Amino acid sequence: MSIPSDAIGFLDAWSLPGVAPFAFCLFFSKLVAYTFLYWLPFYIRHTAVDGVHLSHKAAGIFSTIFDIGGVLGGIAAGFVSDKIEARAVTAVAFLLLSMPALILYRMYGSISMLANISLMFISGMLVNGPYSLITTAVATDLGTQIKGNSRALATVTAIIDGTGSVGAALGPLLAGYISTRGWNSVFFMLITSILFATLFLIRVARTEIKEKLGEGKWFSYGVVGQSPLK
Repeated sequence: MSIPSDAIGFLDAWSLPGVAPFAFCLFFSKLVAYTFLYWLPFYIRHTAVDGVHLSHKAAGIFSTIFDIGGVLGGIAAGFVSDKIEARAVTAVAFLLLSMPALILYRMYGSISMLANISLMFISGMLVNGPYSLITTAVATDLGTQIKGNSRALATVTAIIDGTGSVGAALGPLLAGYISTRGWNSVFFMLITSILFATLFLIRVARTEIKEKLGEGKWFSYGVVGQSPLK
């Protein structure tokens, strides 16, 4: 494909394969991640852990465990996606695992401090993994579909990250209204958002799986593209 002299148009960028699904997936992923960022200290402060309510200072400190898990989750998601060469499959796997993780955190996080820390850390890994992957590697991959056009990369990255930022602003706002009905309602909203994020990537993930199975890469024994069935 020839290199265009001008920056790619806004609508043209949206029409590039994969841009819209990943953008809307990031919308819901960031919604969940930023809801935790702003509301987790408040949730910890008002939820008894092993029968004890933590102070505001302790709750703020413990909430950083979610972010630490998110850092490792972003690294893990990037490593796995590079290994299997399937960004959408990796994101979908993390998203699907994050739903039971949040349910377990809500149900059993108050049993003990160890359970709270462990489940919070795991939730952070699984929630922030796809978010970190999409804003970095995925945005770069999609933006370079028009080879050599750095302006296309900037436009696609801005679309994906900008769409996600709308979700980041909306999530804490929704949590403020929904929390009046109880924390179960907030977690239901978060899990529903993760479900929507997953649904937007299902078709892309299926395409990646078909391509990898067709190439035989996932069944090769150290030889890329060579299937042992041949």
